Amino acid sequence: MDDASNHDQPATAKRMPDPHMQQMYMGHLHTLWTQFGLLALGAWLLASPAMLGYLDPGSFGPQVARVTAERHLAPPELRAHAMMASDLCAGILLIVFGSLSLWRRQRRAQWGSCFTGIWLLFAPLVFWAPDAGSTNNDLLIGALAIAFSILIPMMPGMSMESMKAQEDIPPGWDYSPSSWAQRLPIIALAMISFFLARHLMAFQLGHISSVREPFFGEGTAHIITSHVSKAWPVADAGLGAISYLFEALSGMMGDRRRWRTMPWMVGMFGVLVVPLGGVSIFFIIIQPILLGTWCTLCLITAALMVFMLPYTFDEIVAMLQFMRRAKHEGKSLWQVFWHGGTVSGATRDPSPPLEIGRWHAWSLQRQVRALPKALTVSAALGIWLMFTRATLDTGGTLADSDHLVGSLVFTFSIAAFAEVARPLRAINFLFGLWLLAAPWLLAGGNWPATVADMAVGVFLILLAVPRGPIRHRYGGWDTWLVW
Repeated sequence: MDDASNHDQPATAKRMPDPHMQQMYMGHLHTLWTQFGLLALGAWLLASPAMLGYLDPGSFGPQVARVTAERHLAPPELRAHAMMASDLCAGILLIVFGSLSLWRRQRRAQWGSCFTGIWLLFAPLVFWAPDAGSTNNDLLIGALAIAFSILIPMMPGMSMESMKAQEDIPPGWDYSPSSWAQRLPIIALAMISFFLARHLMAFQLGHISSVREPFFGEGTAHIITSHVSKAWPVADAGLGAISYLFEALSGMMGDRRRWRTMPWMVGMFGVLVVPLGGVSIFFIIIQPILLGTWCTLCLITAALMVFMLPYTFDEIVAMLQFMRRAKHEGKSLWQVFWHGGTVSGATRDPSPPLEIGRWHAWSLQRQVRALPKALTVSAALGIWLMFTRATLDTGGTLADSDHLVGSLVFTFSIAAFAEVARPLRAINFLFGLWLLAAPWLLAGGNWPATVADMAVGVFLILLAVPRGPIRHRYGGWDTWLVW
């Protein structure tokens, strides 16, 4: 009997599932509903042209003829047919990829659904969709397709080693830079920016006849129909709206461990927030210089982009530290970047991820009590400089210089709110030096403007000295925060 039992042991062991594979299988079962959601989205797209009347001329916006003439576009009817064909093809693809994703071994088909969703976001811009119904439908279904394919399942590409480990605080840190307290403000700011940019996009596509502008008359309409805007082959406000939507979606993906489980996502998130924030500031800078007016909604969205920066830097620093440790340990950077991994010295935060009361108190303490006062004053001075042509009647190159420097001072001051980015405040020292010299080198000023610029320059130099409070630990990055 013992011999028979020993003889059966290898066969029994072969039938025992691998723990990692079993965990992957259970994770696949728990998120299987998302693939049925993709099937439903595909069916919705197939029915959308008939339900929403893509080809009905009465659904075209009131300004479609104006946009068609200004942009030298194809007739609205032809563009509507293109939107219909795009939605039908996308619906079929979602059904195919969603069906394949029902099988665990075909989970890479989820990326096919994701890229189909990305195409749906861009289709209204590519075809200059003549009606609001098809545009809003594609934006909504595209966002849901991305969420159902990779955002909620979170499985494609992640290694079992990184998923099994529960540590979410980097070595030498005292909090997780990927916590929801860090990401929820970014998601909220990105969604507000999306809705504002979507309003501008609707005007550029001809879906609405006017755009809101509470302060600068026809400034917004002038800017988003200017030669700078028309230099883009698509509606530039639409590109901004899609970028903000990507920021919100990427902010929702992953848990408190994503600085090490999804380095690629953190990197993409950083690219969406930091460089695009720079692009937003660039467009704000050129508004009064090249176009002679301002756009209120553009100013608001640019400011919101800047306020996202302090919430982004620490997660990027943690991800880069993790990649550096992986390199020192001889691991493949390519493998770690795309699949994640573990790191020695990391710890686990035992608190629930979404304990609202704890998050609210911690957020208030972080945002209000420890707000760097010198940087706050510097940011306010930057806003003042942006509008000296209205408050001090400056003109010429001095007014342009004030607006340029003010925009950059505001940006770097807000960015330096992040403790890991506190050294950025030194750049304000250089801006202060320039303001001391600018009134004597540039034309368009007067005595009040000269005195004001020099006073602001002195204040910026002095305000660049205080470091402000450092309340957390950041591992090896602490050495950059001592001065």
